[in-house]
Amino acid sequence: MDDIADLLGRVLIAVLFLAGAVQKATDPGPVMGLLAGAGWPVLLIWPAMVFDALAGLALIAGIGVRPVAWALAAYCAVTSYFHWIPSDPWQITIFVKNWAIAGGCLVLAANGPGRLVLPLARRAG
Repeated sequence: MDDIADLLGRVLIAVLFLAGAVQKATDPGPVMGLLAGAGWPVLLIWPAMVFDALAGLALIAGIGVRPVAWALAAYCAVTSYFHWIPSDPWQITIFVKNWAIAGGCLVLAANGPGRLVLPLARRAG
């Protein structure tokens, strides 16, 4: 059961980042607005989109899970900054969820992917 839980946990976290990549690709306006509102270059959306997609795929495959999870935890911590809008309860909810996701990523970073990974991941690790 632990192996299934490890895999399911990785996939559920990965789906969040893959959906974020799709959202950035298909409707970049909201994220660009958050970036611009914080004084950050809006073009950062594109490397963030690529990072979301590659990190999500790596988690599903079980490739490089520990370093990817560390990077995702840091990414969640940094991106939570854009949602610190105390006057908007929805944004505060996203802020808190980012920290919760960072926590899940830190658990992955500490414990690794589990045994259910693609054969390529076994050879690489």
